[in-house]
Amino acid sequence: MRTAVSTFAAKTEQCMLVFEISDYRLHKGMGIGEFIRSGTFTVGGYDWAICFYPDGDVNSAGYISVYLELLSKDTKVWASCDLRLVDQITRLSTSVNRTELRVFKSGDTISRRAPYNGTFICRSQFEASSYLKDDHFTIHCITTVRQPHVSGPELLNKIQVPPSRITELLGKLLDEGEGADVTFRVGGETFAAHKIVLAMRSPVFKAELFGQMKEAREQLVTIQDMQPDVFRALLYFIYTDSLPADMDVRDGEGYREMIRHLLVAADRYAVDRMKLVCASILCKNLHPKTVSATLALAYHHNCDRLKDVCLEFITSSSDVMNSVMATQGYQNLKATCPSALVDAFEKSSKKFQKT
Repeated sequence: MRTAVSTFAAKTEQCMLVFEISDYRLHKGMGIGEFIRSGTFTVGGYDWAICFYPDGDVNSAGYISVYLELLSKDTKVWASCDLRLVDQITRLSTSVNRTELRVFKSGDTISRRAPYNGTFICRSQFEASSYLKDDHFTIHCITTVRQPHVSGPELLNKIQVPPSRITELLGKLLDEGEGADVTFRVGGETFAAHKIVLAMRSPVFKAELFGQMKEAREQLVTIQDMQPDVFRALLYFIYTDSLPADMDVRDGEGYREMIRHLLVAADRYAVDRMKLVCASILCKNLHPKTVSATLALAYHHNCDRLKDVCLEFITSSSDVMNSVMATQGYQNLKATCPSALVDAFEKSSKKFQKT
C-alpha cells in the first residue's frame, strides 16, 4: 500500500548577500547618520538591502553601524538575519550580530530594519582587526524569510541524508587511540596517534614518520621544546581541523599565550591552516601589554598580516604607543627584534605626516 502525506510547515528561503566595500578611509568621516547602501537583493519575494554607516548612526557614535533593511512597500514579513564580517587573512566569516526570527514592517522606522541598535562593531577595534585589509572589507548577510506553506499529498520517496561526521569520528579515533601505531612523549606525558593521519596533515610529520629520519623506525618519539597542552591541541587540530572547545574558557593573557604557543607549533609542523587560525585569533585579541610579544612572534614566524595588524595597533594613537613602550615586552622586542621597532616608527612617522 502506498502512503501519501500532506503537511503544514513553515517554508523558508535563504540568501547570502556579499557586500564588498573598498576605500574605507575615504568613506570614513561622511558623518554620523550617513550611509552607503548595497544593491537590492530579493529573498522570499521581498526586496532587501544592506546599509553601512562608516561613522555610526545617531545613537552609536564610536561604532560602525550595519543594518539589513526591508525595501518592499506596504508589507510585513517574518525574517531573520546574520550579519558577518570576513577575515581577510583566513577568508572565514564571523557572526557579529544575529537577529532571531521576527516581523519586519515596511514604513516603520524601527521594525523595517535589523538589528535594533547600531553598535555593530567598535570602530577602533574594527580598524585594528584583520577584517580590514588594504582599505577593503567584506560583509556577509545571511537573510532567511519564513512563509507558511501547505503541501499537497506527496509520496514518501525521499531519503534524508545526515551531515558528515568525519571530523567527529576522527576526534573519537584520537581520543580512544584505537589502531594507533606511534606514541609521542612530551614533557612527561604520552600521546598515542596514527602515522597516516599525521602524514596526511603535516609534511613535517610525513618526513619524520615515513622518511629516512630515525623517528620513522621508532614507535616512541620524544618531542622537545613543547608543552603537553600545546601538543595535545596540535593533535586535536590535525584530526578535527579545529581547536579544542575547552580553550574558550581561557581568558585574557593566558588565552593569548596559549594561542602564541600553538602558532609556533603549527609553524614547526607546517600545519598552515592552524597557523592562520592562530594568527587570526591574535589579530582580534591585541592588548598594549602583550602586543610586543605578538609582534616579535609575527616576525620570527613569517606572519606578514599579523605583523601589519600589530604595527597598525601600536601606531593607532600616541596613548597606545606610550602604553606599549612602558612594558617589559617592548624592552624584549628592542633586544630581540629591532627591525620591528624600525617598521613601527616609520609607520608612525607616515601617519604623523598625513595629519
